[in-house]
Amino acid sequence: MSEKYTSFSSDYFCADEYNANLCADLILRGEKRASCSMEYWYSHEGEVLPRVGHLQVVTNWDGEPICIIEITSVSNCRFNEVSEEFAASEGEGDKSLEWWRKAHWKFFSRECEDLGIEPSEDMLLVLEHFKVVYH
Repeated sequence: MSEKYTSFSSDYFCADEYNANLCADLILRGEKRASCSMEYWYSHEGEVLPRVGHLQVVTNWDGEPICIIEITSVSNCRFNEVSEEFAASEGEGDKSLEWWRKAHWKFFSRECEDLGIEPSEDMLLVLEHFKVVYH
C-alpha cells in the first residue's frame, strides 16, 4: 500500500438495504462526498476513528464492491452546528440542511435508543469528506 494511504476497509453505508444501495449509487455518481457518525461510537463503543488517507471499498447491501473512496478530511462538530455546505455534500434527499437535520435526527435517535442513550441537539459528530479514487 502506498505511504499516502493509512488503512483500508470494506463496508456499506447506512443501516438498511435501501439506503445502503442508494448511498453507494450516490457516491459512484459523485453526488455523495461526505458522511458523518456519532462520536459516541468511537469514545464509548471501541470503533476506530476515521483517518485522512483511509481507503474504503464501498459495497452495496449484498457486499458487492461498487467503488473505492479515500477519506480526505475528518472533523468534529455538534449536531446543531452542521453547515448547509456539509449537508449538501452528503448528497442525500434534496441536499438541504433542513432535510439533513430531519433525516439524521431520525437516524441518530434510533442509534441512541439502541445504545440506551438520549439524543441531543448538541451531540458530537464525526464528519468525513471523501473522494472516489477507483470505480
